[in-house]
Amino acid sequence: MGDFVDISPQRAGPGVLQHLKPGEVLSLDISWPSEADPPPACRRSDLIRKNTIMSTVPVRPAKPFAPYLGGKSKLSNVIIRRIAGIEHDLYAEVFVGMGGVFLRRSLRPKAEVINDYNYEVANVFRVLEHHYLALMKLMKFKLTTRREFERLCKIDPGTLTDLQRAARFIYLQRTAFGGKVSGQSFGVAPSRSARFDITRLGTLLEEVHERLAGVVIECLNFSDFIERYDTETTLFYLDPPYFGGETDYGKGLFCRSDYAKLASQLSALKGNFILSINDRPEIRKVFSQFEFEQHEVTYSVGLKTADKYPELLVYGGNSLTKDRWEAITEKQGGLF
Repeated sequence: MGDFVDISPQRAGPGVLQHLKPGEVLSLDISWPSEADPPPACRRSDLIRKNTIMSTVPVRPAKPFAPYLGGKSKLSNVIIRRIAGIEHDLYAEVFVGMGGVFLRRSLRPKAEVINDYNYEVANVFRVLEHHYLALMKLMKFKLTTRREFERLCKIDPGTLTDLQRAARFIYLQRTAFGGKVSGQSFGVAPSRSARFDITRLGTLLEEVHERLAGVVIECLNFSDFIERYDTETTLFYLDPPYFGGETDYGKGLFCRSDYAKLASQLSALKGNFILSINDRPEIRKVFSQFEFEQHEVTYSVGLKTADKYPELLVYGGNSLTKDRWEAITEKQGGLF
């Protein structure tokens, strides 16, 4: 067909386009009165001028390989859908943690970069990317024991090689109560099997290893990371520490005054962003210049009763307006 796109409903169905180049996703809604009155074929170049084409490649999602405080298991589906609806060539995740959003995505743009200022996190992803087999060999004979947990807690990670450091981090995160990162305690549950089981963990780590192919891994503070990767085609996803839990991921990594600094930097962004955070009056005030989407999420820790908590998706940037966001949510079938 050459330079034409066949948009007949007989072949594509209303609103679906055929014969795009491989890896291209066209954000376009087309409707007509009836199947008996379809529009004529139109030139692909005309469509491109009116709509944005984003090059994406399908990828197999992976699961986070360890629990992590604030891991987004409850809200990840909504966030991933919003990300998929926004045109971008570079996906940049500022506070990746255990990849609760990054790993669960099923589409990747031209470039991806993940970041965490916690060296333990950045190191474990780097080791998984480049030294997966050596890491598996190092952890092959480890069992879930309180003594091993306490022994590893006492070790200064700075005295270890990067490989040993990654193995230590995975073991502690898998066996710690509630996915805590600092102030960890040994987690047990009478109703479940051992938390560190290499026969199950091996599959998870292999999937993450494969998913990291071609991904850039950084260990920068949020300000330097945003400045380095901000372009007109960048989409940032940010999941900073929640208000009231600024030190939950370690001392010196984030402080309360950083919210205002982050908001100021986002206001001058060349690209676009989505930020997830707990819904607090202080947060609404700091990020008041941006738009909000409110959600209610149910959380439970251990055997405690589940409670509901309000959370926000904050969004904005160069082209991510409220009208654009509402068009995305409407197309995706509402808030959930």
